This record gives sequence, C-alpha cells and structure tokens, in this order.
Amino acid sequence: MIVWLNGTHGAGKTTASALVQQAIPGSRVLDAEKVGEMLMDITPSLPWTGNFQVWPPWRSLVVETARHVLDYAGGTLVMPMTVLVEEYWREISSGLAGHGIPVRHFVLHADQDTLRRRIMEDTELGPSEFRLQYLEPYAAAASGWLHEAAEVVDTTHLTPAQTAALIAAAVAD
Repeated sequence: MIVWLNGTHGAGKTTASALVQQAIPGSRVLDAEKVGEMLMDITPSLPWTGNFQVWPPWRSLVVETARHVLDYAGGTLVMPMTVLVEEYWREISSGLAGHGIPVRHFVLHADQDTLRRRIMEDTELGPSEFRLQYLEPYAAAASGWLHEAAEVVDTTHLTPAQTAALIAAAVAD
C-alpha cells in the first residue's frame, strides 16, 4: 500500500511522513522528489520547464520506483509529495492502480496565513519565495479536484504528531 501525503509547502508533509512511518509497522518513506532530483542531475540537462513534474519520465518513474520498492521490500510506502496538477495525479494514481497497488491519498491542508507563516518561519529551509509561489496554485487545486480526490487533514491547529496519528489511525481502519 502507499500512503500519499499531498499538500503544498508548509502543510507538514515531510515531518508527518517520518512520524507516520514510525506509526505503521513495516513502512518506509519514499520521497518522490528524489526521483525529480535524479532527473535534474542528467547531463546535459533535460529541457527545463520550471518544475520536474512536467517531465513525463518523472511521473512514470515515480510509479515504477514505488512498484519495484514494494515488490522488493513489501510493506507500506509513505510518500510525501505535492502534486497540484490533476492530470499528473491521475497518471500516477492510475499507474499505481494498474500494478494493483492501493493508495490512500491524504491532503495535508492549512489556511493560507498558516502556510505563509510556516514557510517564512521555517528554521531548516528558511523563508522561500519558491515555496510561497505554490500557495495560490494549491488554493486553486484545493477548491477544485484535489480535496475531492483525497482525504483532507486540516493541519492548521494540529501538531505534526497529531497529524501523523490521525493518518495512521485512518490507514489502520
């Protein structure tokens, strides 16, 4: 099974994924961003589009990487990754379904002020214009397809531990 943690920057995906992994026996974290980083390291580089998710190889490699890791190690993969383009989510989720891999898709949500504050006060990454630029696209996706395609966990007033506990309990049901 895959527990996919979606949502924009500042929602708590990375922190929650580590805690969810600890709460689900036999699980591992697979960060799909690493697949994008691998593609970005190709020399000479692929034509830059502003976001590696635009590259079709990223989406298919995410599916195949998850499939191969599950075939090899079994268990559950916890995958923190923002996907705000419906077409990309459908491609990934249908690819996983085609391999018989069940996906629990969670969106970690917070209001815009909370997201902005978390991004600006991030002690690890520091303030980031890159991360801030995704707040509006997230709001648009959230008001449309994204919240319909996932189980929404509002993290606005939750600690990371509370968020992880809610997700782990939902997966256990």
